[in-house]
Amino acid sequence: MKHIVWDWNGTLFHDIDAVVGATNELFRPYGLTTLTADDFRSVYTRPIWVAYERMLGRPLHEGEWELLDEGFHLHYHRLMLECDLAGDCRTSLADWERSGGSQSLLSMWGHDRLVPKVAEFGIDHHFTRVDGLRAPAGGPKAEHMVAHIAALGVDPRDVLVIGDSVDDADAARHVGARAVLYTGGMTPRSTLQTLGIPVVDTLAEALDHA
Repeated sequence: MKHIVWDWNGTLFHDIDAVVGATNELFRPYGLTTLTADDFRSVYTRPIWVAYERMLGRPLHEGEWELLDEGFHLHYHRLMLECDLAGDCRTSLADWERSGGSQSLLSMWGHDRLVPKVAEFGIDHHFTRVDGLRAPAGGPKAEHMVAHIAALGVDPRDVLVIGDSVDDADAARHVGARAVLYTGGMTPRSTLQTLGIPVVDTLAEALDHA
């Protein structure tokens, strides 16, 4: 492998507590039971509105998704201030750079918030490109991966995608890249292991597959 495309939320950025906290705040008016991290992982999927429908036990009403998405991000942007990078994020980025490989970042979080947050942590210099979401939220990552790979000008056969969700694996498969999935995010290990691709508990382990 010559290039790594990293995911952000739940991979490089350890924000599971903010995600679960924001989700609980969002659904408190609905009278739902407070979720633990494991509870959230058991219902999480993308597109995220499907997870919300699982939680509610019904389809979303017309316009309800947009209100829920806005509400979630209001809570999330407050709670994420208490979150940090994954424990071995900095060393993993530096190790891959020293090995001579290139790396980039593709996230389904809003681009205008992603770029300054990555810079705030002082890790932006590791990436040849940082792309966040510039379209309506909630959809799959695959087409965004197509655009990201095209902008990089790399051969997808030389790319390893490291993320924490089925969506990351699907996006890698869609462009013809390989994937490794990390258990520090939103998806339970049991689900990740059904995909037939490597599953790791640390980012350093993910590099072993590069």
